[in-house]
Amino acid sequence: MGTTGPNPGSAESASQTRRQALGRFLRNARERIQPVDLGLAPGVRRRTPGLRREEVAQLCDISTTWYTWIEQGRDVTVSPTVCARLATVLKLARAERHYLFELADCADPEHWQGDIQPLPQGLSACVDSISAPAYILDRSWNVLARNDALLELFDGWPDRSEQPNLLRYIFLDSAARDLVVDWEQRASRVVAEFRADVGAHADEADVQALIQELGQQSQVFAFWWGRQTVVEREGGLRDFRHPKKGGRRFQQFTFRLAIRPDCKLVMLLNDQASPSDGVA
Repeated sequence: MGTTGPNPGSAESASQTRRQALGRFLRNARERIQPVDLGLAPGVRRRTPGLRREEVAQLCDISTTWYTWIEQGRDVTVSPTVCARLATVLKLARAERHYLFELADCADPEHWQGDIQPLPQGLSACVDSISAPAYILDRSWNVLARNDALLELFDGWPDRSEQPNLLRYIFLDSAARDLVVDWEQRASRVVAEFRADVGAHADEADVQALIQELGQQSQVFAFWWGRQTVVEREGGLRDFRHPKKGGRRFQQFTFRLAIRPDCKLVMLLNDQASPSDGVA
């Protein structure tokens, strides 16, 4: 029997399903909008509720035929610019806009700028309730919350820093070199993970300032940042050399916050297979 490779038909089917879902979503959103909401005359003979297809097309500066094909689920490419115009004309909420770009399979050029939701009250209490070392990072890897277990593992960090940032700790705090096993290898991967994590926000002032600061103060960061390597932030084993308790090994898990996709919760769960007398 021969081996079976990827099924092109299944990929095409998934793409068609997504295009059809996009068409249904746009049609529903179009029918919700009243012409007067966009300064259009209501007219006297409208066969369908909401806006007409030609009105949406005109407001988005695309042809009526092209927009009709999108609603019909035809095999056409919808650019990020057109998606952004559709989101504005159809007055999509934040979650709806995100859904639109997901269905169109393209990146949002605004990537949540200007519409960041505040972190929920009691965030620190949530992190404190986790028994394992845990912390929350924003898109620049600033530490927004941590629990006592993390404070113990990192021997007093991040509380000893006025503006705790994981990258500053790794590259500018000498204690990190002693704590993190195989520091050079981890440092190179951290830079690649950060590049992947911050790519959509690389033009923002706070991100640019952080990259410039690290590049000026850390030759290691500058070298790896210049390599243009990109890898996804993933879990796996993390080894530490604690100054008082010796070698410790954890499994790292990272989760995005639903209310703030630019923030992530990181947990370090004790690895049951780790040696008790040190890191191998």
